[in-house]
Amino acid sequence: MAVTATKSAARSSPAPSRTGPAAVTAALLLTLAVLATMDITQGTAATDADAVFKALTGRADAGDASVVIASRLPRMVAGLLVGAVLGIAGAALQAVSRNVLASPDTLAVNAGSYLALSLMAVTGISLPLFASTGVAFVGALAAAGIVLGLSGLGAGTVRLVLAGTALALGLTSITEGLLLLFPQQTEGLYQWNQGSISQNGFDGVLQMAPVAAVGLVGLLLIARRVDALALGDDAARGLGVRVRSTRVTVVVLASLLSAAAVTLAGPIGFVGLCAPALVRPLARRFRAFARGRASMPLAGLAGAALVLGSDVLLRALVPADTAVAVPTGVVTSLVGALFLVVMATRLRDTTAAAAPDRLRIKSRAAFLTTTAVLTTVLVGVTIAAVLLGDSKLLLGDVVNWVQGRAGQSVSFVLDTRTPRVYAALLAGAALALSGTLVQAVTRNPLAEPGVLGVSGGAALGAVALVTTVPMAGSWSIAGAALAGAGITAAVVFGLAARGGFQQNRLVLVGIGMATAAAAVISLLIVLTDPFNATKALTWLSGSTYGRSVPDVLPLAAVLTVGLAIAVVRRTELDLVSLDDHTPRLLGIGLPRERLGFLVLSVLLSATAVSAAGWIGFVGLVAPHAARALVGRLHVRVIPVAVILGATLVCVADLLGRTVIAPAQLGAGLMTAMVGTPYFLHLLMRSRR
Repeated sequence: MAVTATKSAARSSPAPSRTGPAAVTAALLLTLAVLATMDITQGTAATDADAVFKALTGRADAGDASVVIASRLPRMVAGLLVGAVLGIAGAALQAVSRNVLASPDTLAVNAGSYLALSLMAVTGISLPLFASTGVAFVGALAAAGIVLGLSGLGAGTVRLVLAGTALALGLTSITEGLLLLFPQQTEGLYQWNQGSISQNGFDGVLQMAPVAAVGLVGLLLIARRVDALALGDDAARGLGVRVRSTRVTVVVLASLLSAAAVTLAGPIGFVGLCAPALVRPLARRFRAFARGRASMPLAGLAGAALVLGSDVLLRALVPADTAVAVPTGVVTSLVGALFLVVMATRLRDTTAAAAPDRLRIKSRAAFLTTTAVLTTVLVGVTIAAVLLGDSKLLLGDVVNWVQGRAGQSVSFVLDTRTPRVYAALLAGAALALSGTLVQAVTRNPLAEPGVLGVSGGAALGAVALVTTVPMAGSWSIAGAALAGAGITAAVVFGLAARGGFQQNRLVLVGIGMATAAAAVISLLIVLTDPFNATKALTWLSGSTYGRSVPDVLPLAAVLTVGLAIAVVRRTELDLVSLDDHTPRLLGIGLPRERLGFLVLSVLLSATAVSAAGWIGFVGLVAPHAARALVGRLHVRVIPVAVILGATLVCVADLLGRTVIAPAQLGAGLMTAMVGTPYFLHLLMRSRR
């Protein structure tokens, strides 16, 4: 019987094949050759394969040869180099961390390089391309070091993705602030950040090729030590491998490769995540690909095919005149976002959804005192927000304005400033209430409208309307934001509900949807005219600039209804946040209650985004702080969280308007700078 089973297993398992790996490699090389030929022939001017051959052999007209040699051929070679570099870097990072979600994107390497190069542009320092790679390398290495330090090497969990995403949000917010403050110095950086392999000659490729070669050779030299790490730290030490130094070396070399790719073509998103995933099934089938010296070059070929394939697909679907302006990274980001969502649904989540905090009930006196103090602070902040700005006013000016006796200049200032204050207060309150509801329903302390992709979906709907119908009114924008948020929420919560809203799956699906929304938003901004693009960028930064009273009316209406429902259903909210069994024992329909609270959360988040743009982390920070102050009974958490959210966004808006006046920073950029460290702190606490 045992012999029969053994024979059956032997028949079902793939037999070692010497021709298989060679055939796979040949097929990949042939695919690359076909894609390279197609990429060269695509463009605004019709060029077939025969014309390309004549240009390469020197038999074509001067004009045709110039197009092929100076533009299309460098673009194709850059696509090959960038794809190969990112694929190899991703494979090395995944091997050394034993995490299939590790990549230059999820480690915030690209965001670190982007910020470093933006800082260099702001200072006005002009460096050659090779020196710029050094600057990008420093930024990439610093970001990777922070993420790996927070998440832990070799942990094999999604904490790495969470830390990388949060840090990338914070770094990107700082960079976007620089773009708005220094538009002339940073001109073209936004388009570059989306990732484009367009080149003007071979200079960039020739300078980056040696850097890529150094990184590749270095990784191949230590490939055996990396293979030993796959057996576990203890086994690797038993084989004489220095675990820590090997990991540090791999991270440094992978960051160097990523920096070279970023310097040459900007951040081409998610190639380092997808390329190793395409190779992984081949490694399981063919033993020759299981070793790093074979799998890393194979991942490089897959990465090159991904980049060139995305470029070919883009030019095939989009008209030639338009495709010139569309970055290749938009397509790879969409593919990577889809891949991340699929991976999230397949990963086994060992972290079950749990209550955000232990059951703590503080005294009524503590609640009343805390509420009184926070209300006083909110009133003070509101008064300061009305009085301070590019023009400072007095309380008497405000009193005269209310009574209709103010002068023309004072009336103009207050007519434009007070709607901004209203928008900040209401948006902060709505986002805080939305985060409170989401965290209670999912019992996930990391849940937040921005992290879960709901805010990104709302932003996509609003930006789509702003860029196509610039004169759209506030109610139309609110409707578009609601539609985008609703579709995103349906996908995120629908996929996460299968596993009981487990932490890893919920957040990873949300991050994937947020990434896809960001890619489409970038596409819309790049394709629209400069006026609409600036308007959309300013709005996306969470700015309340130009808001009027009609703009905040939808938000005020939804917030009023949302507060009333949350307070009336506070007992059900408490029970839903405990566990799955208690509500059922008390006769409460858990699916119905969950759906109702989630729908309300989406409404609040969408209208907040439509009124004040994308403002992140408020829905994370405010509920956490409220529970720490007054316990977890929602009859107390809701008012305190709402007050804290309103105060946080109002302070952020005030600082953005006054600290660097007359220039301004959006409230969303300010809250991201506060929320990112807090999110990383939560990850550190959960790790302990």
